[in-house]
Amino acid sequence: MIFRQLLDARSWTYTYLLADEETKEAVLIDPVFEQARRDCALLEELGLKLLYTLDTHVHADHVTGAWLLREKLGSKIALMHSAGAKGADVEFSDGDLIKFGSLAIEARSTPGHTSGCGTYVLSDKSMAFTGDCLLIRGCGRTDFQQGSSKQMYHSIKDKILSLPSSCALYPAHDYSGRMMTTVAEETEHNPRCGGERSESDFVGLMEALGLPHPAQLDVALPANLQCGEPTDKKPMPVEPTWAPLRYSYAGIWQVGAQWLMEHTSEVQIVDVRPADEIAGALGTIEGATLLALDNVVEEAQSLDANRPIVVVCRSGGRSAQATAKLMKAGFQSVANLQGGALRWSAVGGNLVSQAAS
Repeated sequence: MIFRQLLDARSWTYTYLLADEETKEAVLIDPVFEQARRDCALLEELGLKLLYTLDTHVHADHVTGAWLLREKLGSKIALMHSAGAKGADVEFSDGDLIKFGSLAIEARSTPGHTSGCGTYVLSDKSMAFTGDCLLIRGCGRTDFQQGSSKQMYHSIKDKILSLPSSCALYPAHDYSGRMMTTVAEETEHNPRCGGERSESDFVGLMEALGLPHPAQLDVALPANLQCGEPTDKKPMPVEPTWAPLRYSYAGIWQVGAQWLMEHTSEVQIVDVRPADEIAGALGTIEGATLLALDNVVEEAQSLDANRPIVVVCRSGGRSAQATAKLMKAGFQSVANLQGGALRWSAVGGNLVSQAAS
């Protein structure tokens, strides 16, 4: 099985990718709207086909990426029927299975944080994805969205901690950088529901928390009740249109050499290699501007703000670093030449030696 744990740092949300190594069929658990580009890039680079997105519940702290990924990749949206969201393709009841390749996930109804929470358990019971029901050394709140401390206590005890003691547990969030736990650990060490704590102990503790409502509540809930389809408060992400760009899992936009050969007059080509390297045998693309990698953001201020920038080096590594710097600095229309000057030459592009100016 292919497994990846991904993080949205703004909301501290974990997204989980699981895929069958043979068939390349995949599922994503708790995708985040703003991370759809990242998730699509990872799926493409690993050669995976996304069959389903699974949300553990109707989130209040971020907007799900389920709808957007369905629009981009044709995947199906799945969540618990009790979640009450509109637009899902699959609505689970307790005990339902969803298959991808030779693997399967069981949906367990675990209400308490909300009335429609689910925990997803790999069919061999080696892993479970607990959403906001059971967290690492904690649990989700129970004071809104039809939450219930009594229900959560029994969801945790009967549906999650009843799994094998070695079962790895993966929550939807962690605010301290912890990534996973096990049934044995939480049974022993969870300060809210572990040890000998009774239902009344748990209910009393939860009712005394007094937590503020999530900051994204007014945006997230309306969108998530329709599986992440944007509302007026949640605009669609803007995709660049100046070239057929590919977004990489490394987090940068890339453009192909063949397209660049046909559109060199429409862009500004920036080479970030040292001048002595460009003056050597390989050379650079004719008309390229030489900018130092270490100072590329400062030196790029002199370029035409109305024309896109394509960054190049020998093989695409240093130019990828420069592209990332420019993107972080706010340059809107910038991309890395995938494969660099070597790829440009391989598809028939001409390279010239260029002395330092």
